[in-house]
Amino acid sequence: QVQLVESGGGLVQAGGSLRLSCAASGRTDSTNCMGWFRQTPGKDREFVATIRWSDGSTYYADSVKGRFTISRDNAKNMVYLQMISLKPDDTAVYYCAAARTVLLVTLPGRYDYWGQGTQVTVSS
Repeated sequence: QVQLVESGGGLVQAGGSLRLSCAASGRTDSTNCMGWFRQTPGKDREFVATIRWSDGSTYYADSVKGRFTISRDNAKNMVYLQMISLKPDDTAVYYCAAARTVLLVTLPGRYDYWGQGTQVTVSS
């Protein structure tokens, strides 16, 4: 099993920045990729970004490309999501997820473990 705990969410004004953190514990060696997703009430969970533990390869949703950066610290089993130029449309609960696949996947069903989420609210 892998446990994931997100932190760093909060309220920020449009144009501001936030950095989300995800602490992974347990059988982290069984996972190869980490991802960030977000969800608003009544909508499906939306892919944001993913990163591969081994080589740091990344992939982003078009909606966040150039504004969000995913990174990882292998020694600490941490994954981060740096968000800049935030917009009200970025308001959502943000989830960290871990996948056993080595592929950089975007579908929620391809991820095996999930955190509880952290709320990000961007005011206009």
